[in-house]
Amino acid sequence: MTTTLLREHAENQFAEELAELAKIDTHQRPPNWKLSPWVVATYILGGKLDNGFEITPKYIGSRRLMEVAIATLATDRALLLLGVPGTAKTWISEHLAAAISGDSTLLIQGTAGTAEEAIRYGWNYARLLAEGPSERALVPSPVMIAMRAGKIARVEELTRIPADVQDTLITILSEKTLPIPELDSEVQAVKGFSVIATANNRDKGVNELSSALRRRFNTVVLPLPATLEQEVDIVRRRVESLGKALELPAEPPALEEIRRIVIIFRELRAGSTSDGKTRLKSPSGTLSTAEAISVVNNGLALAAHFGNGRLNANDVAAGLVGAIIKDPVQDKIVWQEYLETVTKERKDWNDLYRACKEMME
Repeated sequence: MTTTLLREHAENQFAEELAELAKIDTHQRPPNWKLSPWVVATYILGGKLDNGFEITPKYIGSRRLMEVAIATLATDRALLLLGVPGTAKTWISEHLAAAISGDSTLLIQGTAGTAEEAIRYGWNYARLLAEGPSERALVPSPVMIAMRAGKIARVEELTRIPADVQDTLITILSEKTLPIPELDSEVQAVKGFSVIATANNRDKGVNELSSALRRRFNTVVLPLPATLEQEVDIVRRRVESLGKALELPAEPPALEEIRRIVIIFRELRAGSTSDGKTRLKSPSGTLSTAEAISVVNNGLALAAHFGNGRLNANDVAAGLVGAIIKDPVQDKIVWQEYLETVTKERKDWNDLYRACKEMME
């Protein structure tokens, strides 16, 4: 029986690209890196190789930001990717780990309930009771595994982790060692080991990083897409990729439908229309690029299973309302004002105006 995975790890999904890049990689590689920094940048940013092979871009934005991130990992510094939700922090973290270590699975998902053992190590309590503290009873964390193998460990949503647990990373990042006092031993990091952490700057004040921990990271702030065209391109590429993975029996979305969604998100985020003539209230949500991708994908699923297979205003209206109205009182007012003052006045948006009004009734 063949099992089709819903979402493959980056190193498997893009294995052909990574293999092609390894063939042409003549640059110096840091210890235990699968690819050189220059070729890692090509993998992340995309491009056409000399043999004509096309590398798909994983990040559309500033090349220099990605070069800084990659160069950081070639030193003894850890990398902190900071930004509002939907700026591709997790996506970039995964692809950097895949290109550098060939393994993006050494992951700690930060939550309010993340314990110290998730970062250091735990114990198999059956063995611990039977044998006492021993190597066989030790359960290594993803960080410990990465230290031993010289790979990249990933920590998602670092500021969601309690402050005292966060500080477990200080010794690991500064001394490159993880003490195991129960065994009177330690794990020392092999060359190639590093940590990529992500943090949402909307969470500022939840669990602030201590100054001691922050000093151990080089911080790269990932901005929202600079231009409308850039954001439309990101949404289009990700929707096409997800549509294939989910096997949605729908036509690829029309570029103009994507453009309308992105324009709405950008205008509400900015608090004004794109021409600057109308001031707008902004909703409480982030209206990130990731949410725009979700709106389009949801619309494609509706079009495929309950429509004619072609994305239209009726298919995206429900997703738009759900993405924009997080606060049922304040955000509803913001959205209604936008519909009446902006959407209604744009003649080619009449179908979207009617569909959204119907959803609000």
